[in-house]
Amino acid sequence: MLAFLLRRVIQAAAVLAVVGLIAFSMFRFAGDPVNQIVGPDTPASERAEIRKSLGLDDPVLVQFARYAGDVVRGRLGISYQFRQPVSQLLAERMPATLELAFCATVFALVVGVLMGVFCALRRDSWLAGLFQAVSLIGISLPTFLIGILLIYLFSVTLGWLPSYGRGDTVRLGWWTTGFLTWSGLKALILPSITLGLFQMTLIMRLVRAEMLEVLRTDYIRFARARGLSTRAVHLRHALKNTLVPVITIAGLQLGSVIAFSIITETVFQWPGMGLLFVQAVQNVDIPIMSAYLLLVALIFVTINLVVDILYTVVDPRLRLSSPRTA
Repeated sequence: MLAFLLRRVIQAAAVLAVVGLIAFSMFRFAGDPVNQIVGPDTPASERAEIRKSLGLDDPVLVQFARYAGDVVRGRLGISYQFRQPVSQLLAERMPATLELAFCATVFALVVGVLMGVFCALRRDSWLAGLFQAVSLIGISLPTFLIGILLIYLFSVTLGWLPSYGRGDTVRLGWWTTGFLTWSGLKALILPSITLGLFQMTLIMRLVRAEMLEVLRTDYIRFARARGLSTRAVHLRHALKNTLVPVITIAGLQLGSVIAFSIITETVFQWPGMGLLFVQAVQNVDIPIMSAYLLLVALIFVTINLVVDILYTVVDPRLRLSSPRTA
């Protein structure tokens, strides 16, 4: 197990190094940083002084080494637009994105697994057909259109839920949360459904297909022959083995939810990292863009490592084979 974790950590470090190189290249090929700092009437002498102070006249390898060292120490640069440290800007907006991603993932997992199990066990019922139709809608419609439709129905027409913003928040140290206020909870509902609907339909279809396949296996027939109840066969044996591929999809989708919450945050004007990234792209704020790229890569790598560890917990066959493969 230790050798397995060590290999995964080395692979993660290699991935982050490549992503760091890509993020560094943004400073050299996505425009001149000096043009984003000074105005068009700034004299050439002042521009040259700023380039020297930023170290842009140094060799590329020296710049990359300095950039990598700053990233390791958590210094991600100064935003051209806000004139604030990028790490501070991301820390201020990270709670909003993580809370939204958490709610969307819980919605996708709970609803997706329940609907998938029901569609597998009652596949000929009319309700299973309705769930399948809903899943087609969730896969076919783009995220921004789903968000607009939900806003029109529940905010404009019915007036039940807010259409934008995060609502009232409570500060707990450096963390701000909307879970402790009524307006914050209401503001989470529509963005969470919008962001998690695609993942929910994906998980539902995956659980249904895996459950149907598992129910045809020999050990399920043997469990029934032993006289186990239908509930025990379905929940203790079939569902547990069904969740092995679901863990992979859920883990990867959690990273996707965080990384691609940009559209949802833009539609609902949710004050998270995705909206900050959109503003950075509009203003060519390269430090924020590169830091967001690094953060997303770190999230994906961490989630993949956690998923690999969960594999050994859910599937005993992997625990038995790990000493031999190590």
